Formats: sequence, C-alpha cells, structure tokens
Amino acid sequence: MSTEVRQMFSSIATRYDVTNEVLSFGVHRLWRRTAVRLSGAKPGDRILDCASGTGDLALVFKRKVGAQGRVVGTDFCPEMLQVAPDKARQAGLEVEFQVADAMALPFADDSFDVASIAFGIRNVDDPVKCLKEMARVVRPGGRVVVLEFGQPSGFFGGLFRFYSKVVMPTVGGLLTGNRAAYEYLPRTAAAFPAGEKFIGLMEQAEAYSARDAHSLLFGTAFVYVGTVR
Repeated sequence: MSTEVRQMFSSIATRYDVTNEVLSFGVHRLWRRTAVRLSGAKPGDRILDCASGTGDLALVFKRKVGAQGRVVGTDFCPEMLQVAPDKARQAGLEVEFQVADAMALPFADDSFDVASIAFGIRNVDDPVKCLKEMARVVRPGGRVVVLEFGQPSGFFGGLFRFYSKVVMPTVGGLLTGNRAAYEYLPRTAAAFPAGEKFIGLMEQAEAYSARDAHSLLFGTAFVYVGTVR
C-alpha cells in the first residue's frame, strides 16, 4: 500500500472513531453486524479481519465466535491499531492485533474459517490480489467477506453525493484537522467498483466457487461474500 495512504490514516487515527460515528450517524455499527451475520461465522471459528483499523469489526466477530473462537485483526497502519487492544480489553474480549498488509498476509494457507475487510479494499494497490490473498488463508468452503461503500442512484443517490462531497470533508476536517483525508475517502468510494462490478473483481481472482452481493441502504454500501474454492 502506498506511503501516502498510510500517512493519511496515521494522521486521523486518534480521531477516527468519533469522526466515523458522527459522519455515519452510527449506521456503520449495523452494517458491521450485518457483515458478520452474512459471513456465516459461528462459535469456535477462526476469523481474520484485514484493515481492522481501530478494531470495531474484529470485536463484533469475537462476540460471535465466543471464547473458543480466535479473532486476529491486522492493519498496515500501526497508529490505527494502537486503539484496538484497549477497546478489546474494555469490552472483555480477547482479540489479537498485528501490523500486516492485506496483500501479503503472514499466515499459512487455510488458517481461518472467515476473512473480512471493511471499508479497506478500495485503499489497497491491487484489489484482485488482495482478494486472492485473503482467499489463500481461508480454508476451502470458508468465506471472504468485504464491506464497502457503493454508489446509490436516484434521489437518494443525489443526496448521498452531496453529503459525501460537501458535508463529509467539512465535518471530517473540523474533527480531525485533515480535510484532505475526508475528500480522499468519499472520492475513492465513488470511483471504486460496486455491485456487479465488484463481483467481477472476485471472479478475476479465480478463488471463489460462489460470489454474492448484498445491498445496504439503497446501495450506499454492499456486503460481498465469496465462498473459497
């Protein structure tokens, strides 16, 4: 991943959670719970959460898999991960966190039952390579789950684009001191393949026997689920 993107996330890490909560009106929590539900994760499963950031999705997975399950959260930005262990301890959850690039994961083949990435795959240098790498560390029949923004259409789409281009940079800039980061994030979301186009990327990876796209909030976001060959 590029140095510029890593530096950007490093600069907003300490204010990321509060800004995310404000800008999403808390909806991101529901989306993460939906991703975990669609993953098919069950008690005792082994979970890898890539681009884990401050650990929100990893914690939801840990609640699902329970004490006998294992959850590992990775991120390429150490500053983003610094908050995660404390959040896990405060929640009374045992989750492992380590710095790692989603395109070069330090795990053996078939190490996990589920691998996930939330709002991170559009920031990797090669999404298809990332999809292949995530599938590599998941056992055959396991699942790779991607939660990512879409591009809603119609009247709601117009409101969402206004919000993304005007409100997000303004509010994000005020809360973090880095307006450019909150111009970059919606810009990349608007340009990234969504819906059937993202399913096309999963097909290019040639690692999945089945691929599904689940639309959230009129296409504002999608949960993609791929079953590993």
